Amino acid sequence: MLESFKKFLSSKGKVNDKYLPYYLKWVTESYRFLDIPLSQPITNDQKSQFLKYLSKTHEDWQVNQADNALRLYSYFLSSQHPDKAGGIPETLINDWKVVEEKTIEAIRLRHRSYSTEKTYIIWLRQFQGFVKSKDLKELNGKDLQDFLSYLAVERKVSSSTQNQALNAIVFVYRHVLEKNIEDQINSVRARQKRRLPVVLTIKEVNNIFDEMSGLHCLMAKLIYGCGLRLQECLSLRIKDVDIEQGIVIVRSGKGDKDRRTVLPESLKDDLLHHISSAREIYEQDRKDDTNGVYLPGALEKKYPNAGKEWAWQYVFPSMKLSVDPRSGRVGRHHISDNPIQEAVKNALRKAEIPKHASVHTLRHSFATHLLQNGVNIREVQSLLGHKNVETTMIYTHVLRDMSNAPQSPLDALYGKQQGVDK
Repeated sequence: MLESFKKFLSSKGKVNDKYLPYYLKWVTESYRFLDIPLSQPITNDQKSQFLKYLSKTHEDWQVNQADNALRLYSYFLSSQHPDKAGGIPETLINDWKVVEEKTIEAIRLRHRSYSTEKTYIIWLRQFQGFVKSKDLKELNGKDLQDFLSYLAVERKVSSSTQNQALNAIVFVYRHVLEKNIEDQINSVRARQKRRLPVVLTIKEVNNIFDEMSGLHCLMAKLIYGCGLRLQECLSLRIKDVDIEQGIVIVRSGKGDKDRRTVLPESLKDDLLHHISSAREIYEQDRKDDTNGVYLPGALEKKYPNAGKEWAWQYVFPSMKLSVDPRSGRVGRHHISDNPIQEAVKNALRKAEIPKHASVHTLRHSFATHLLQNGVNIREVQSLLGHKNVETTMIYTHVLRDMSNAPQSPLDALYGKQQGVDK
């Protein structure tokens, strides 16, 4: 059995060959400790019992490695005995449809974004396909663990994607299936590698703007100048931009939080000109008696005509009417994110900037350049809307002042040689 497990791990490329003996060791020791045959899957309680015993004499990283080994072995055992059932019963199909409907209802009740709703439903359907004909009442934490192992081993998705799937399915377990699997969440959450963000120099930012024009250039400057996320820029309403005081208010940002950020003085004239164009679109909509814009939460029921007021209009309205995927109502939405992403991508190429950058890189650059200019990190944290200052601290790693860095021994060598030659 262990030899098959070794071949399984090696063929999937999930574990470096030099670590395979350790994975086999942890499986062997755990089953010997529990005194059960290797062909029998262990329960979460049994695994916790072994890991607790292991933690008394081993380092944390070894316990984590053993945890991962046992999770992969559990998935390996389940893959050896796939579900032999044929078609899924009609009643179960209907049960899953009800789960999907209740999930959508739970998401909207908590005012999550439409993009979150789409993502959660996609993962729910994939999870449904994975567990196949298993009855909903029998679903447990192990099914979620096996699904995440399947994503990691078979589909080789990144740790961030695994965690996205985990968040989606845990949401369904909590709020729809009403199953408590809290004690099984931490053990399956993938550990993400902390990578430094890509940051542009001030000159590179300027070169990008030189290759852009019109609306997309204005949006790119606003994202960089205010430190906005792309979706925050798209979702700005007229009432959120205070040009006189130089303030932009971000409503329901990441984590459903509001915050204030600075509006660059250099953008005020261009922004006023753009808003006057948006006003023309608004006036035409009022003449055509077009439906009002989408309002968050229960505001539409409380103030049914507020969506037709100027203050609630999007700063960057779409030129075409669209259908709200939630209500089915035709109205004026903000512009799509694809054009601005493509515009920045083209500008990077034209400016010949060889960095793996995107629209979001402008936000990273905003934070780094503020810190370079001596702005307090707590202030930068507030402007970015970070919950913890540790998140903001990553920009300090990008900031290292190279003027104080030690001289490379290669430069010292060549400098000495040049001095001798002279």
